[in-house]
Amino acid sequence: MYSVLLVDDERIILEGISAIMDWESCGTKLIGTARNGLDAKEIAEREQPDIIITDIRMPGMDGLQLVEAVKEIHPDTEFIMLSGFGDFEYARTAMRYGVKHYLTKPCNERAIAEALKATVAELDRRLSREAFIRQTEERLAQVLPHARERMLQELVTNKTYGRADWERIVRLTGLPEGGGRVRLLVFEPEGEPEFELLFALKNMAEELLGGLVLLGTADGRQVILLLSGDMEPDLIAAGVDAVLKTFARFYRREATAALSEPGDAAEARRLYREAQECLAYRFYLGEGALITKREIESPGSAGPEVEPPALDEERLWLFVKSGHWEPVREMLDGYFEALARMRPSAAEAKSVLIPLYIGCMRQGDPVQLDSRMKAIEAFDRLDTLQAMTAHVARAIQDVCEANYERHRSRHSEIVEKLKACVAEHLANPQLSLHWTAREVLFMNPDYLGKLFRQETGEKFSQYVTRLRIEKAIEMIREADDVKVYEIADRIGFGDNPQYFSQVFKRHTGFTPSEYKRFV
Repeated sequence: MYSVLLVDDERIILEGISAIMDWESCGTKLIGTARNGLDAKEIAEREQPDIIITDIRMPGMDGLQLVEAVKEIHPDTEFIMLSGFGDFEYARTAMRYGVKHYLTKPCNERAIAEALKATVAELDRRLSREAFIRQTEERLAQVLPHARERMLQELVTNKTYGRADWERIVRLTGLPEGGGRVRLLVFEPEGEPEFELLFALKNMAEELLGGLVLLGTADGRQVILLLSGDMEPDLIAAGVDAVLKTFARFYRREATAALSEPGDAAEARRLYREAQECLAYRFYLGEGALITKREIESPGSAGPEVEPPALDEERLWLFVKSGHWEPVREMLDGYFEALARMRPSAAEAKSVLIPLYIGCMRQGDPVQLDSRMKAIEAFDRLDTLQAMTAHVARAIQDVCEANYERHRSRHSEIVEKLKACVAEHLANPQLSLHWTAREVLFMNPDYLGKLFRQETGEKFSQYVTRLRIEKAIEMIREADDVKVYEIADRIGFGDNPQYFSQVFKRHTGFTPSEYKRFV
């Protein structure tokens, strides 16, 4: 039996569905109900239901927010959404969260039962798949053809193997005869993979590449596959791409593949060395791709001495200090692309990137300098140029954003002082941006005006006028006998009540006198 949680803010619907449904006939049991998303989330965290039937529109936390919250802690929980006819956009959003069943209110017992049975069937299939994977791994572990794998290892590493040895392998392993042209395909996951991970990668590759694979083995940190050399490179590339994507999806780790050119089976050792040379170029090209001889022979390879590309560090640090990340990002992107085209070694890359990293750290808060400097140690664990440049970019972005927050805090403080000045001097006809900047805050009025608009989204003059009109409305409502000229004088229009009336009407649609009659 799969457990079900029922959620709806309408008590009648909640009690009605609870009572009329034959939960057991659907292969389920009702473990609880909730009147809102927040209560449902607490129950879900505690009980871990297999299925949640929930309304979309609810106070506090709606159904979509509930789906998102529960999926974070229990991603295997399935949802059935209930809502009205007007919630199509909600339905579309629910589908993006992986919700497959969406029922429109009012829905009868039959519709809910069908949705439940379909969901139960999906859960059954999921369990069946998981059980099949476990069983398959167990069976393969028991009947793994160690001899075939060992033969491939010997073929690519033993200097003395030749044509006669290949023919003997063909006879012993049952490989098709006459397939003398082969390729070597090597997969290497990032990091330090355990054997179980290599085993899984090998199985994926053999399944997805199908008839392309003649022999396969997991050796050390790599998966080695012997492929038929007669297949089109595009067909091989498509299969390898599927392997890499499937592996990344299931194991949340990247793997890199290297493919040799076709050659005679007796040259398997040379083809293996060629694949290894290709694999070494992942330092420049990054993890998660297929590398062939074509990629490593592409133009742009640097000589033994790498001169770093040009970078205007003075301008870069100016943007970092001011907290402007976008121009910093554009400069770094161009710089890193140029560096990648030069194909530096790992040592050369570090000699360029570590000083850049240190320079960045000096643009941030001195209090955090020591802790940020310790992150230099991470360079020893990074084995691709892509990973190194990403590490530097993240560090610079962190410093840049921290600087921006410090500036914003200071800017917010200035704007608050400006607002306080307006409140204090609202009745002063001299109140203006230039007067406030010169007489009160002692700042450049142009800079102050730009800062105010940036922080508030409103011009200073518009802000002052709005406050004055709001104050006028307040005075009219509080005192019936207040005169227009009195209001004008008390909110900063001086002895010009006619102009005040014009401004008031422009903002409210009424003259002050007309407005008094309506309130």
